[in-house]
Amino acid sequence: MADLTRRAFLSSHGGYEYDGQKIADVDEKEIRQLCHKMRGKVDSIAICGVFSPVNGDQELMVEHWVREELPEVNISLSHKVGSLGILERENATILNAALQGTAKRFVEGFCHALEKHRIAVTPYFGQNDGTLMSQEFALKYPILTVACGPTNSIRGASHLTKLDDAIVVDVGGTTSDVGALTHGYPRESSVAVELGEVRTNFRMPDILAIAIGGGTKVMLNDGDIQLGPESVGHELTQKALSFGGDTLTLTDVALTKQVMEWTGKAKQESIDFAPEMADQIYSNMVEKVEDAIDRMKTSATKVPVILVGGGSALMPNEFEGVSSVVRPEHFEVANAIGVALGEISGQLDKIVPIEPNQRAEVLADLEREACQLAMEAGACANSVSVIERSEIPLSYLQGNMVHVKIKAAGKIA
Repeated sequence: MADLTRRAFLSSHGGYEYDGQKIADVDEKEIRQLCHKMRGKVDSIAICGVFSPVNGDQELMVEHWVREELPEVNISLSHKVGSLGILERENATILNAALQGTAKRFVEGFCHALEKHRIAVTPYFGQNDGTLMSQEFALKYPILTVACGPTNSIRGASHLTKLDDAIVVDVGGTTSDVGALTHGYPRESSVAVELGEVRTNFRMPDILAIAIGGGTKVMLNDGDIQLGPESVGHELTQKALSFGGDTLTLTDVALTKQVMEWTGKAKQESIDFAPEMADQIYSNMVEKVEDAIDRMKTSATKVPVILVGGGSALMPNEFEGVSSVVRPEHFEVANAIGVALGEISGQLDKIVPIEPNQRAEVLADLEREACQLAMEAGACANSVSVIERSEIPLSYLQGNMVHVKIKAAGKIA
């Protein structure tokens, strides 16, 4: 159970074993008594059961009873938010529950702005897997909007270059987000993600952020070069040396080396800066970007790199360990293009027993379930298809248990 100002934890009977067998039944009377204790004290409730990703029936029953007792509160179910790992899944569910009130305000505010300007459209919101979700879905799962910015850029990069597999470097004013494009979509992180030093295990893109951007401050101390993490950000044309300011930035370095040309409205001034030092700083920046690219690669094989974002004008036309560097037309608005072209998706994440002679049948049922999730999120039924599937046998569990992840997507209905 969680709200925006305080948190309390209440436990009750129930839960499952790893194979879906009951540990104990949930007690309706007990749940209703807990609801009486919470009445008038909370805004949101997170319901988390042991091994609920294997079997979510008990969480659904508890949700039904809670809605009868507390119809005004927001409810989050852990098997709809996170994966295996009860503490990480509990953290993710609490965060989702706490964000539901905020989501209601920004969704309603956005819709009100559309109505005010007489824009008659159906709003959709970006998810952190590069797809979109409906207004109703965003209100239920606001946590899935976390880190949606970089994923939109990755999707936009795919559309602009017609590449389905590459490394994407999205350069802004403060940071560069490096991600992997796999089958036309951002690669999902396979490890637990920390938000505010709290471990969670909900779906997140595999993104590496480094302090390299157009406004990144350059500090020189006795010959040592330090890049960032501070940045002048949107005040570049007021604070950078090239525009009459007093701060050395990576944009100043790139302009000195004539790697980039300034075409903005602000007047550029020439600065007295040693070319040798500019070369040294620029090489330092390139090394950091190359290291980030290498860390995102899954093998030593050379792969193409796509440069997007307004700050990518800083970057060179080649990197070590890269097959080619692609800087597409309209690279500066790849983020907007990515979200505008997004499809609606649904993702299924379950642990199920699969007997060898029933594998095809079980997976077909799970694929239909994933497609149904996409349709519930707002996808057109005729266009939904499975775009990603993974199966991981859990050898440490008995009963041929397999961790299955299936993602389906389709066009906006």
